[in-house]
Amino acid sequence: MGKELNMARITASVYTSHVPAIGAAIDLGKTGEPYWQPLFKGYEFSKQWMKENTPDVIFLVYNDHATAFSLELIPTFAIGCAAEFKPADEGYGARPVPTVIGHPELASHIAQSVIQDDFDLTIVNKMDVDHGLTVPLSLMCGQPQAWPCPVIPFAVNVVQYPVPSGRRCFQLGQAIRRAVESYDEPLKVQIWGTGGMSHQLQGARAGLINAAWDNRFLDRLIADPADLATMPHLEYVQEAGSEGIELVMWLIARGAMSDVAGSGKAPKVAHRFFHVPASNTAVGHLILENQ
Repeated sequence: MGKELNMARITASVYTSHVPAIGAAIDLGKTGEPYWQPLFKGYEFSKQWMKENTPDVIFLVYNDHATAFSLELIPTFAIGCAAEFKPADEGYGARPVPTVIGHPELASHIAQSVIQDDFDLTIVNKMDVDHGLTVPLSLMCGQPQAWPCPVIPFAVNVVQYPVPSGRRCFQLGQAIRRAVESYDEPLKVQIWGTGGMSHQLQGARAGLINAAWDNRFLDRLIADPADLATMPHLEYVQEAGSEGIELVMWLIARGAMSDVAGSGKAPKVAHRFFHVPASNTAVGHLILENQ
């Protein structure tokens, strides 16, 4: 038991959509407008929770939107091992948010452990991070002068097919938990899964939102993530739209929770929130605490 107290551990997982228009609303001071107010009200609890449960490190799972990577080079899983990551210019200037400070030591340890655990990761020592990573930080932390702790970016390809299966993502989350728990420093680590929920940005079904399916996804993510991980890609696309596939990233975060490893009770649901619409997208949010 004494050795376990000196090792890193995952304390909680956070799940949230990362809609770019949310970042613009924050940056342009529009959060109090009638359209946006209901959405940001759903994160008031979360910001207070974050202040009371600030981790030592956030492992943040997101997808790059053709900023750090392009169609010329698309890693399936990429871990950021740099000391810092600057906000990306996504075509309209970089967001006015703090530079993300990394944790190279823990990131390198996770890369070593997970690769030896038979998952192929791309190690990235220099990249800018886009709204997929900075919008969740803004929703949870507000507009600070500096983010409250180091962040390890973990980019997943959910843009260009073929994309990883939900089962593979769920298994990867388990490998990340093992990696964190083998790190010889008593760090409190949160793992965040971002993206989704149901939305489609193009084609005949552009603007699709399936609130009933989204809420069933949240129910299953909480209560039976192993079964949820077996959901085929076709169901994500049919029911949640072409961009709904981003939700496989939530399975990485859920797979890292202690109950999945059989070493803890079911996680405590500290907060649950769902709202539509936000720029033609359904917004989902969960905070789960390890017991």
